[in-house]
Amino acid sequence: MATKAVWLPRLDGRELARALQAGGRRLLAAREHLDRINVFPVPDGDTGTNLALTIRTMLGALQTGAVEHAGEVLTRAADAALDGARGNSGAILSQFLTGVADRVATLRELSPAEFADAVRHGAAHAREAIAEPREGTILTVLQDFAAEVEQLARRGVGSFPELVRGGLVRARESLAATREQMDELRRANVVDAGAAGFVAMLEGISAYLDTGELDESAPLPASEHDEHGHAAGHAESLAHRWCTECMVTGDAVDRRHLRERLAALGSSLVVAGTHRKVRVHLHVADPAEVFRIAAEYGAVSAQKADDMQRQQEAAHHAPRRRVAIVADSAADIPDDELERLDIHLVPVRVNFGEHSYLDKVSLSPAQFYELLERSPVPPKTSQPPPGDFRRLFEFLASHYESVVSINVAGRSSGTKQAAEAAAARIAQARVHVVDTGNASLGQGLLAMHAAECAAAGMDAAEIVASVQRMIPRTRTFGCLATLDYGIRGGRLPKIAKPIAEWLRLTPLIANLPDLRVGLGGFLRGRRNLRPKFARFVRRRLDPAKRYRLLVGHANAPDEGERLREEIVAGLANVERSWVLPLGTALGAHGGPGMLVVGWQELDDGPGAPRG
Repeated sequence: MATKAVWLPRLDGRELARALQAGGRRLLAAREHLDRINVFPVPDGDTGTNLALTIRTMLGALQTGAVEHAGEVLTRAADAALDGARGNSGAILSQFLTGVADRVATLRELSPAEFADAVRHGAAHAREAIAEPREGTILTVLQDFAAEVEQLARRGVGSFPELVRGGLVRARESLAATREQMDELRRANVVDAGAAGFVAMLEGISAYLDTGELDESAPLPASEHDEHGHAAGHAESLAHRWCTECMVTGDAVDRRHLRERLAALGSSLVVAGTHRKVRVHLHVADPAEVFRIAAEYGAVSAQKADDMQRQQEAAHHAPRRRVAIVADSAADIPDDELERLDIHLVPVRVNFGEHSYLDKVSLSPAQFYELLERSPVPPKTSQPPPGDFRRLFEFLASHYESVVSINVAGRSSGTKQAAEAAAARIAQARVHVVDTGNASLGQGLLAMHAAECAAAGMDAAEIVASVQRMIPRTRTFGCLATLDYGIRGGRLPKIAKPIAEWLRLTPLIANLPDLRVGLGGFLRGRRNLRPKFARFVRRRLDPAKRYRLLVGHANAPDEGERLREEIVAGLANVERSWVLPLGTALGAHGGPGMLVVGWQELDDGPGAPRG
C-alpha cells in the first residue's frame, strides 16, 4: 500500500498509473448497473460491458511494469484504451485519454495546472471525434469536469486530491442533469450510462488520491448477476442495427475526411485516435460498406459488428429465459429460426488474400461464392479471436444467469478453443462451451435444439446434457460435386481427384463418431448426383423415428429445393424441413453447387423440439 497522500502537489508516472488503476477498477465494478441504465444512443444494454472491455485493456497495459514518466503512462493508457475501445462510450473515453496524453506526452511530472490544461484538451478532442455531438451525454460531463478543474487550478488549488475532488463534485452534478437533457433519458428516468461510467472512474481516482490505497493483490472486480435487474427504456426497431467498429492504421490517416465519408452511412459515428491509428465506431445497416471505405485510408483490422437488435432483445426480454445460446457462424441456421429462437452468432473470419471479412455479417453466402469463383487465391477461414467471444459472453452474462456456446467440431477448427479461452475469463464459470463434433447444418440443428431447451426454461446444465444426448442423433453429409476447391484450399490431396475420377466415385463429407468432420463415404458415379444423394439420405432415416431436416446449397437454390423435395417425398416422419444458403464451413471446400443435408432425430424429453 502507498502512504496516505495528504498534499500531493505533483503526479509522477507511478502515482498516476495507480490512480488510473483505481479508477478503472471502480468502473468495472459498475458494469452491470451501466448496462441496465443504457438507453442512448440505442437501448441495447451494453454500455457497461463496452466500457469494461475498453478499461480492461488499459489496465493490462498499466500493469506491465512501473513507469516514472507521467506522459509515458498516459500515452500507454491512451494507446491501450484505443486498441480495446468498444462501443460509442468506449470510443469517446479512449479519445478523451488520447487528447489528454497528447497534451502532456513530454512531461515527467504533472502539476495541477498542467493536468487541468490536458483534461480540457482531452474533452475538446473527444467532442471533435463525434460527427453529431449531443448534450446530456458523456461529452457534456467531460466538458463540465474539465471546466471545473481548470477553474480550480486558476484559483490556485495546488493539491491533486483537492483538485480532483472538486472536479468530481461538478461531474456528479453534470451527470444528474443528463436525466433532463435528453428525451430518451427523461422517459426512462435514468442518467446517461456512458457519463455514469466516467463518473465512476473519477470516483475511483479521487478515492486513491485521498487515501493512497490501492489493493493490487485483489482480483479485478466482477459484477454479480442480478436476476431482478431489468434494462431501462424499451426495445425499438432499428434502421441501423449493426454496431460496427474497426481499427485503421497508416502513416497519415485523414481522420476528418474519413469521418465525412462515413457520416452518410449511419448514426453514432465516432472516429477516434491519431494520424497513425484510428478507431471507427458507427451504427449502420451494412457493415461491409464501413470496412470498404475504411480500407481506402489504411490497413483495416479488429473488425467487429454487433447485432444491436439482438442485444436489445436480450436486454429487455432476458427474464423470459434463464440461459442465452451462442453459436459461431460455422453453424448454418435458417434465418427465421435464428430470429425466433434468439440465437447469438459470433462470426468466423474469412480471408481472401489480404482482404478480411466477417462471415455472414460483412460477407453474405452469395458474395462468398462469387469471390470463391473469381479469386486467384483460395479462401482461408479462421476462428474468431477469443476477444469476440468474450465481448458477447460478458454482455450476455450481464443479462442472463448463464450462457451456452454451441461450437463447430473442435478437432476440425480452433473455434471451440477460442470460445473456451474466453469463457475461462468470465466470472463464476457462467459460460458453458459445447463441442458439437459437427459443422454447418448439423451444428445449426444442435444450436436450435439448445435454444428450444432454453425457451422451455431449462438451466445451463440441463441444456448441455440435452445437447450432448442429441449429438449422436444429429448428422451432416455434404456432396462434393467437384474436388477442385478442396484441393486448391489444401483440405484434399491432389491425388484425390484422379483417383475419384478413375474409380468413378463422388466423396461425401460428414460428421464422424470421433467428433470431427471428414470423409464420410462415397456415391457411385459422377452423374445424376442429386437423386443419388437423396436416396442416400432416405436410406438413413428410420421410418419409426421423427426428424427435422435442413438442406444447404452453395448458390444453387433450385437444386437445393429439388433435393429437399426428393428426400421428404412420402416421408411422414420428416416433420419439418428447410432449404437455406450454405455457409463457409463446408462451402469453402465444396465450392459453388455443393449440396449438404443435415438431419436430427427429434427427442421426446422436456423442452424437446416438435419439428
